[in-house]
Amino acid sequence: MHIWVDADACPRVIKEILFRAADRVQIPLTLVANKQIWTPESPHINTIIVGAGPDVADHEIARQMAAGDLVITADIPLACDAITKDGFALNPRGTFYTEANVKQSLTMRNFADELRGTGISTGGPPAFGQKDRVAFANELDRFLTKYVKHG
Repeated sequence: MHIWVDADACPRVIKEILFRAADRVQIPLTLVANKQIWTPESPHINTIIVGAGPDVADHEIARQMAAGDLVITADIPLACDAITKDGFALNPRGTFYTEANVKQSLTMRNFADELRGTGISTGGPPAFGQKDRVAFANELDRFLTKYVKHG
């Protein structure tokens, strides 16, 4: 198993949780971004820098990930790609994507895009807070306990 992070928009606090988890369970963690991302010295953590442009990091993650890998992303099409490849996708706010909810989320995302295209403001997500951080940490811990083989 490998953890892939759509790192450009991932909150710093979530990256810090992932750094500690990767070292604790000794699992490879790769952050993919279109700019340099700071990471601690660790044999388990690395970065891939991709070119600028929409969805370039997403496409790189989708290309490299394998079945059973975990993708950390708020990007619904990337989450859909991960699930299609028999992987797992976790939103930085602590919600696991499933085959059912990712399709519903994709439909809602496309509808919001259509509304924005007509000039209607759909607003953005709420501010990232402590509740989101705790939800993410708890879901990640449950996932790693269930899916990562220890020793």
